Amino acid sequence: MIRASILGATGYSGGELIKILLNHPSARLQHLTSESSPGKPVWSVHPQFRGRVSQEFVPLNVAKIAADSDVVFSCFPAGIGIAPAAGFIKAGVKVIDLSADFRLPTAKMYEKVYHGKHDAPTLLKKAVYGLPELFRASIIKASLVANPGCYATAASLSAAPLLKPLLVDPDSLIVDAKSGTSGAGKKLASTYMFCEVNENLHAYNVGIHRHQPEIETVLAKASSVKVRLTFTPHLVPMSRGILSVLYATLKKPMKTGDLCRLFAKHYENEPFVRVLPDGELPQTKNVSQTNYCDIGITQDQRLNRVVVIAALDNLVKGASGQAVQNMNLCFARPETEGLL
Repeated sequence: MIRASILGATGYSGGELIKILLNHPSARLQHLTSESSPGKPVWSVHPQFRGRVSQEFVPLNVAKIAADSDVVFSCFPAGIGIAPAAGFIKAGVKVIDLSADFRLPTAKMYEKVYHGKHDAPTLLKKAVYGLPELFRASIIKASLVANPGCYATAASLSAAPLLKPLLVDPDSLIVDAKSGTSGAGKKLASTYMFCEVNENLHAYNVGIHRHQPEIETVLAKASSVKVRLTFTPHLVPMSRGILSVLYATLKKPMKTGDLCRLFAKHYENEPFVRVLPDGELPQTKNVSQTNYCDIGITQDQRLNRVVVIAALDNLVKGASGQAVQNMNLCFARPETEGLL
């Protein structure tokens, strides 16, 4: 039995992790930490677990939690979980970090993007980027997994099959993506209030979003090609879900059917990527509450441009579901266990 603890368990990703792990046949919940709600029953923050989870939230105590945990899921905001992660790894506990603290390759890059000091730069060399479809072999051996961002998951899965054989100009990529409000977490900000989000659609952090360097870094590592892209995220008035549209210029003309077969071949052994047939395009409702990423391919033949559309649930394949998928790999469990 895998003994799992969740750090910062009061947020949306923490709640989703609790739900998945409760139904996981090989996992047992140990500690659920919260600095804002210590001593409170879990159901007081996540009412859906009333009668199902008897535990109370506890303060973070690395030594105590490490003593009876095999893995910890860190759901802290960026910067908060760096020091605890170092402590858990030193104690021999695997860490799956759902923040951005270990996604970028250097402390200098992290500090430029997240405007804060990285307190454990040596751990960045140990961290494995947790996108199983691209880095499965490394994840299996990892002690520290950097769980990908939700936008980065959708964009990377959309672009990877085109870059490995270099079918597109790597400087031509444009990603236009829409996300539900849960992607911003539970922080209190007027931007995410109902009256601001309802009946509204807006772009944000255009050209400076934190996932842009993450996506470029991951695709460069996966394809051995330097990638530069334009990334524009939007906030849409729904609770969860991401729809990402990738545009890229083909190096030579290809038929849509051939592109669909290329993607289908690339992901034929991936249990959580569903490549749709020619003529079908993804919708967020078809992946809601699941760990699937649906991908559809079409093109603008007039401009010789391929269009790849991906849909996923930002709280599952974009966060907690993917984290459990990584846990399964780290502990030699079936990759789909607890997720289907």
